[in-house]
Amino acid sequence: MEKIIALNHKMNMEYEEVQNYLKNIQELEINPIIFPTAIYAKKFVDSGIKTGLQNIYSQNSGPYTGEISPSQAKSIGIDYVLIGHFERRKIFKETNKDINEKIKAAVNNNLKVILCVGEGKNENQEEIIKTQIIEGLKDIKEEIIIAYEPTWAIGSNEMPNKKELENIIKYIKSFFDYDIMVLYGGSVGADTIKTIKEVNAVSGYLIGGNSTNISELKKIKEVIS
Repeated sequence: MEKIIALNHKMNMEYEEVQNYLKNIQELEINPIIFPTAIYAKKFVDSGIKTGLQNIYSQNSGPYTGEISPSQAKSIGIDYVLIGHFERRKIFKETNKDINEKIKAAVNNNLKVILCVGEGKNENQEEIIKTQIIEGLKDIKEEIIIAYEPTWAIGSNEMPNKKELENIIKYIKSFFDYDIMVLYGGSVGADTIKTIKEVNAVSGYLIGGNSTNISELKKIKEVIS
């Protein structure tokens, strides 16, 4: 099965940079799912790129200034949504209950969900991930995708070793009665991709910091091709 390459742009790039990026990423031919800043999402959709949002709200309409609803996302051709990213949990104080409500709203609008889970440096890895999965997916029967991102690895150039990664992916898969796809995220770059690639259970990569760096993406492509 072809590996998923998910690119989370976060709050990066201005309009002219996006124009150049669109040309370069298509020439790179890696067939990614791109999660751009929301105001640029329609440009990616119109370019024929699989496009997701980095976040949605749990309601389809209403007096929620600044939010984007799942039905609005679907109406412009969005296919995917990233939910529960560490930065949403930490900076915007999203709880597992908030995340659960967003996932329900997303699947009710036929959006494909990538749920992010992961533990901090000194946290109980299995307990944290178990709680995030059970509470985040309460009453949800639809198949989703998991992105495992140990929070201590994000932006640190550190990551679990091959054995650690194999073990935690096996643990994540144990909660599901289908062969769930599990991506790895957290300092994914040309220097770390070799280790990740060696873990057969990894279904793909969630790339954050390097997602807007075309030269780094070229190097990553060379390793995983």
